[in-house]
Amino acid sequence: MERSFAKEVQDLQLGEGEIFHGEGILAITKALLQAGVSYVGGYQGAPVSHLMDVLGDAHEILDDLGVHFETCANEAAAAAMLGASINYPLRGAAVWKSVVGTNVASDALSNLGSAGVKGGAVIVLGEDYGEGASVIQERSHAFAMKSQLWLFDPRPHLPTVVDLVEKAFDLSEASNTPVMIEFRIRACHMHGRFVARDNRRPAFSRRRVLEEPDFDYSRICLPPATYAQEKHKIEQRYPAAIQFITEHKLNEYHEGSRSDVGIIMQGGLFNSVVRALQQLELADTYGESRIPLAILNVTYPLVPDEITQFCASKRSVLIVEEGQPAFLEQAIESILRKGDIQTAVFGKNILPMAGEYVAEVLLKGIATFLENSAPSITTDRRDGIVARIDDLKSSASTQLGAPVPPRPPTFCTGCPERPVFTAIKLVQRELGNVHIAADIGCHTFSTLAPFNLGNSVLGYGLGLASSAAVNPAMKRRTISIMGDGGFWHNGLSSGISGAVFNRADSVLVIMNNGYSSATGQQYLPSTKHPSTRVRTGHHIKAALQGVGVQWIRTRVTYNVARMVKTLRDALTTTTGGLKVIIAESECQLALQRRLRPQIQEQLAAGKKVITPRFGIDPETCTGDHSCIRLSGCPSLTIKPNPDVLREDPIATVIDSCVGCGLCGEVSHAAILCPSFYRAERIRNPGWFESALHRLRRTVTHHLSGKDALPV
Repeated sequence: MERSFAKEVQDLQLGEGEIFHGEGILAITKALLQAGVSYVGGYQGAPVSHLMDVLGDAHEILDDLGVHFETCANEAAAAAMLGASINYPLRGAAVWKSVVGTNVASDALSNLGSAGVKGGAVIVLGEDYGEGASVIQERSHAFAMKSQLWLFDPRPHLPTVVDLVEKAFDLSEASNTPVMIEFRIRACHMHGRFVARDNRRPAFSRRRVLEEPDFDYSRICLPPATYAQEKHKIEQRYPAAIQFITEHKLNEYHEGSRSDVGIIMQGGLFNSVVRALQQLELADTYGESRIPLAILNVTYPLVPDEITQFCASKRSVLIVEEGQPAFLEQAIESILRKGDIQTAVFGKNILPMAGEYVAEVLLKGIATFLENSAPSITTDRRDGIVARIDDLKSSASTQLGAPVPPRPPTFCTGCPERPVFTAIKLVQRELGNVHIAADIGCHTFSTLAPFNLGNSVLGYGLGLASSAAVNPAMKRRTISIMGDGGFWHNGLSSGISGAVFNRADSVLVIMNNGYSSATGQQYLPSTKHPSTRVRTGHHIKAALQGVGVQWIRTRVTYNVARMVKTLRDALTTTTGGLKVIIAESECQLALQRRLRPQIQEQLAAGKKVITPRFGIDPETCTGDHSCIRLSGCPSLTIKPNPDVLREDPIATVIDSCVGCGLCGEVSHAAILCPSFYRAERIRNPGWFESALHRLRRTVTHHLSGKDALPV
């Protein structure tokens, strides 16, 4: 795993009155247990991948409570698990990355929202919006509105987070409606403390089973029940939610010392807003603001009475809401006008319509709002702070003498997927360019330099499906990319089965690195190094044969020459139908994490350890740098040419090399210069290695014409 929480999960057993210190992810898990959750299902994805890891590491605690935890095949499967709460008083939680995960789960969520729930159903969303995000920039708010699911956006403060997770279950049961609760990257990984409570044993679980099944046709999503369900949403569930939110004061309101202006914000943006106010000397280090604040921990539904009460005495308010459309701004405008309240509403006319609201953005926006709406409290600090920020941003490029170069993400050193894209580039040199349907995962980095391979990305496991209309219209067969994670997520059903059924004559490359690597090396059905608790024995090749794929080749990724030959065969063979290449090699990060402790133990025990290293002969290297352009390995870079007669810098291998051998394989497959060499580093050598080393040193020094060995 990318990170183990085996030690930290012990804090999940803290009881009433004890102080919990830790990370947001652990606090969310603790809140689920304190709420009496019966079951949890989820699919990994940033920024909630670690929540799945925590639950996996806490299996003994979950077993003791009777809580069922399941790593689901995809987000749709996790959402479907919440069906247990439709008929029974079982509290359930589902976890995934949004918005892409919510899109996958949408069918199940729509049916769940229509039928309603009896036991509390809470969906924990990793809201991946902003500059640190790794997906398309959308928000979950639209989905909550569409399906009438209530949406929490908690203030990043551990006591508030824990309280709202527990309240989400209560609200769900009070209004018979699933509740979505979103956590941004910073909220997931912040650290803090809160006073713990005892974990609640679920009312019903594996340890206290339900005696009889329940059947209620009114909860089946078929006409005429669906018409009654829609009516029930509006006439009963919605008012019940408004009442619960109001009575339990889920939203927070800070009065401040001013009454003529105010700021209404998404709860998740509270810390950034307060930081901007601190810079303007309008708030202290404890978050106490001179400007009245409305912190919407529940962003849907809004409570009209709370909004009108906050705005009634104010000349103007600023809505701080990331992203577009401006759902909150539009809704608040409507609430105020219907209540005949003429408070001026500012929002996207001052703050950016798109992009993350970092402290700098909010500083400028809030200062502009106050200058327009409350000149009497405009501070002299604003211009000076903004100027200092601009100076800091420009100082780096000034010192460099050029703009700061971009640093796009890339494959890890030794990544087993890099050789496949090297092979594709070499094949394209020979056969011509082909359309490449890329996919979600580590392999998406192939679209960036130096490979720039991938014409489209449509969704996780959808690389092959996305090539269905392109392939018949192209001169050459298309190549589709799919990871082993995407294969099990939905690629087997939506892409491969469809391609076989429709007799697609194209090429699919499956990157089988053994894990869901992009999200932290979580195990998959085909993982060859499973945990002691999970042994599935699933095989990608067997699954392919099961749906009718005939042309299958399995290749080790690091053998570039053989991979080139296999790709050439797949693209040129007269055999019709889908041709699948399973590119196998273990994720290098997972491999290194497993090997390092073993090597340390061997060294501590005085055992001999041999590790390969690669290097470049500076006298042979021509400075062509084709090796760098074809492999893109971070450990392969340049250095000044030692030959004063040659100006071009030469290639060199730095200490981060893990000895995967790709650079040498590239030189061989591409027929480049023979400057690469392989060496072995021997630690704790035996007598034979030591004697052989002394002999070699003697011979080389003698051949070099030197009189004596150096001291």
